[in-house]
Amino acid sequence: MRNASAFPFCYPQTMTGNSRVVRFTICLVALACSELVRAGAPGGVASPQQTSDQLPAMTVVIGSAAPLSGAQAAFGTDNTDGVRMAIDDLNKRDIHIGGHRVVWKLDAQDDKADPSRAVQVARRFVAEHVNGVIGHLNSSCTAAAAPIYASAGIPEITPSASDPKIAQHGYRTFYRIIANDYAIGAGLALYAQKGLKAKTSVIVDDGTDYGSSIAQAFARVAQSSGIQILDQESVNPTATKFEDIVDKIGRLEPDVVFYGGMAPQASTLLQQMRRQGSKARFLGGDGICTPEFAKLAGTAANSNVICADGGVPMARMPSGSAWKDRFDAQFGASTFQLYAPYAYDATMLLAQAMIETGSVSPRIYRHAIRHIGYDGVTKSNIQFNRDGELVDPAITISSFPGGHKKALSR
Repeated sequence: MRNASAFPFCYPQTMTGNSRVVRFTICLVALACSELVRAGAPGGVASPQQTSDQLPAMTVVIGSAAPLSGAQAAFGTDNTDGVRMAIDDLNKRDIHIGGHRVVWKLDAQDDKADPSRAVQVARRFVAEHVNGVIGHLNSSCTAAAAPIYASAGIPEITPSASDPKIAQHGYRTFYRIIANDYAIGAGLALYAQKGLKAKTSVIVDDGTDYGSSIAQAFARVAQSSGIQILDQESVNPTATKFEDIVDKIGRLEPDVVFYGGMAPQASTLLQQMRRQGSKARFLGGDGICTPEFAKLAGTAANSNVICADGGVPMARMPSGSAWKDRFDAQFGASTFQLYAPYAYDATMLLAQAMIETGSVSPRIYRHAIRHIGYDGVTKSNIQFNRDGELVDPAITISSFPGGHKKALSR
C-alpha cells in the first residue's frame, strides 16, 4: 500500500471496534481513488499534471450562408471565401478553449438568395448545433433567418445585409459589421445633391427587402435636400427587360437614376438606358459597388456610374492591403468582390468572443460580442450598439472610370 502519510485519517491502529473498520475502509477508498487519478482511469478527476494537449480536440463549426449558385453566386462565393480564409488562419494557431485544442470547421450552405431556402438553411444550422453563423448575404434572407437564430440563441453576424429594419426587431443574436441602408442611401443622396448638383431623379428598385430599403433611404434624404423625385418604380427581381421604365426615363430626362438592387439586374437596366440614349447619372448602393457590376455592364460602367458601400476601400483598412494580397494568393484576384474582408472579420470576432469567455457555447460567448472591441482587417475596435449595428460605420462613394472601381470620397 502507498504511504498513508498523505492521508492523515489512515491510522486505523488508534481505533477500536467498528470505528476501526469504518476508518480503515475510508482509508482504502481514498487510496484507491488516488491510484485512479494518477492512472488517468475513466471516471477519475484529471490530475494537475495532465495538460490540455492530453484532452481530446474540440471541433467548432461556423456556418456560412450565402448564394453559391444563380445570378448572385459571385457575391456569395466572395462572402464564403472570407469565412474560409478566417477558418484556415484560426486552424494555423494553437487555440485552446476550456482546456481543449480547437479545430475550426466551415459549414458553407447555399441559400440561393431565396428567403424560403434561407429558412431551411437556418433550421439546418440549428439542428446541427453550429457554434455561430456568418450571413446571410441578402437582407431578405437575413430577415427570414434571424428569428430562427434568435430563438436558438445562436449569434449571427452579417457582412453584407444592410436593411436597417432587421436590427429593429430586438434580436439579441443579430449583428451587422457594415453600415446599413440609412447611411448608404443618405450618403448617395447628399452626394447627388452636393457633388453632382442633381435637381431631379427617377428611382427604381427590385422589390426585395434590400432594394426597397435603400431606395426609400435615398428618396427620403434626396427630397429633404431639394431633389425632385419624378417617378419611383419597383420591378420584379428576375426581370431582364425594362422597356417601359427606360422609355419613362427617356421622357422625364432626370439628372440621376437611382437603382436599389444587385449588380446583375442593375447592369442590364443601365445598358438598356444607354442604348436608348439616356445620359442620366446612374446611382446605386453596395449591391452594384463591385467588380462584378463592371464586368456585367461592360462599357456602360464608367464615371457616370456612382455607387456607395458600407465601409472603406481596402487600401484604407487597417490591414487591408496585406490581407488582400493573401486573399488573392489563396483564391485568385478575380474572385474578390466586396464583402470577403467583412466576412473574415466577422468570423474572427466570433472566435475571439469564444476565447475571451473560455466557452464555445453560443448562449455563453454571445454576450461578449457586443463590446469586444476587436481590431480587424476592416476596422479597429469593432463594437456594436444595443441593436447589433456597427458603432461608427463608414461609407465610401465610388465610380468606375475606365470600368474600374475607384473611390471618390469617404
